[in-house]
Amino acid sequence: MTHDSKLREQAYEAVNNHHSDIKNDPYYPSYHLAPPVGLLNDPNGWIQWKGKYHLFFQWMPFHTGHGAKFWGHFSTTNLVDWSLEPIALTPGDWFDQNGCYSGSAVDDDGLLKLFYTGNVKDESGQRESYQCLAESADGITFSKKGVKLELPEGYTPHFRDPKVWFHNGLWYMVIGAQTEDEVGSVALFESEDLESWTHRGMIAKADRPPFSDLGYMWECPDLFELDGQEVLLFSPQGLEADGIDFNNQYQSGYVVGRLDYEKAELSHNRFMEIDRGFEFYAPQTTLDDLGRRILIGWMGVPDQNEAEQPTVKNGWIHQMTLPRELVLIDGRIHQLPLEEMKNLRASKRFCEDVKGEWSGSISRVSELQLEGEMEEVQLFDYTTLRYDRQTSLLTMERPSYVDGSMETRSCRLPKGLRHLQLFIDHSSLEVFVNHGEEVFTSRIFAKEDNRSLQVKGELNVQAWDLKNDTIDITSQGW
Repeated sequence: MTHDSKLREQAYEAVNNHHSDIKNDPYYPSYHLAPPVGLLNDPNGWIQWKGKYHLFFQWMPFHTGHGAKFWGHFSTTNLVDWSLEPIALTPGDWFDQNGCYSGSAVDDDGLLKLFYTGNVKDESGQRESYQCLAESADGITFSKKGVKLELPEGYTPHFRDPKVWFHNGLWYMVIGAQTEDEVGSVALFESEDLESWTHRGMIAKADRPPFSDLGYMWECPDLFELDGQEVLLFSPQGLEADGIDFNNQYQSGYVVGRLDYEKAELSHNRFMEIDRGFEFYAPQTTLDDLGRRILIGWMGVPDQNEAEQPTVKNGWIHQMTLPRELVLIDGRIHQLPLEEMKNLRASKRFCEDVKGEWSGSISRVSELQLEGEMEEVQLFDYTTLRYDRQTSLLTMERPSYVDGSMETRSCRLPKGLRHLQLFIDHSSLEVFVNHGEEVFTSRIFAKEDNRSLQVKGELNVQAWDLKNDTIDITSQGW
């Protein structure tokens, strides 16, 4: 048996032995993607290919910590009902033996090609980094083609997460990097054939204007066009908290500008956080057949008290966000729930006009929409959204799952608060503010039997019960 086959067999055995118990965890999601067992993190290879959407993911099937990652694989035709596919990549070769790290997918003349970072460490923990290729004709079985790009001069081995796209007859790749002076950056490469790559230069750097010190490492870059401008999406590490900004361990955000492909220069504006919640990192986008730029993020943050999450004792941790459409309005990204998310609705629970204070009961698998003058929304006696008209601050508050102390995340709404759309899935909450002007993504570990909802203000509130089981883990007989 090959090393690859042995790793697959062990992972499948872990799913078979533990998934049924994990699915009975009251915090396990009903319509968000989560690991069948173990740990899930970055979305990878997010693409629509031959009429089907494919989402690969960083996966550690053997425990709830990080380590030598696999690429797991989900697919869907309608963005609501998903199936777990066979494992795409295992850390089974010399160039990826310590992890098949994050990357992206492209369609090359009918072949689905995955670019990813092969992580290698020696006995003393010294890291090597290789950019690797795997390909498939059927979208299910992948053949590794080995190393296509080695570490160029000027960077440390913290050099990973290739995102590849096609532009004006050539292929391009951005890679998240750390320079030898330990400054975060993004490197740009160019290729005619996806085989040989030329380093065009560093298109953005943490100490290059308009930045002065935007972190020591940038992960998961994604460069794409939106409304005639280029957006660079990335996840910098090493930012200090600044008032209501940068309060997670690591951040995710973007700059908007213009990439000069000839000069390999990106002119851009300031860095803006893309999500204001407690758990959000490493987002990746794709362009679908309808022309929509669709984002999925990891509902987690590395090194942010992961071992303290209450699902760890049940053998799993983390999940993905819902897919979101991106639009650019006045130089800022707005994120919208996809139209397909309406197909999650199973039944309408209520529609109430509220003046003052109101209490009700909702499912732990729900969608809420609130419109009007909102002051406060409280879910399950656990999470509170509170709007202060004097300061224009919307604040989310919850108890820390580490020590129970109250913690907050906030955003400023200069034009006021007029609409909220909430997606609740047992232990997760996604809040779309003013039709995507801001988003809060967070885990909520409320008592499992609590169904309470309290609202305050003068508003209309609607609730839908959502479908309970849209993720098929058993289609492969695991």
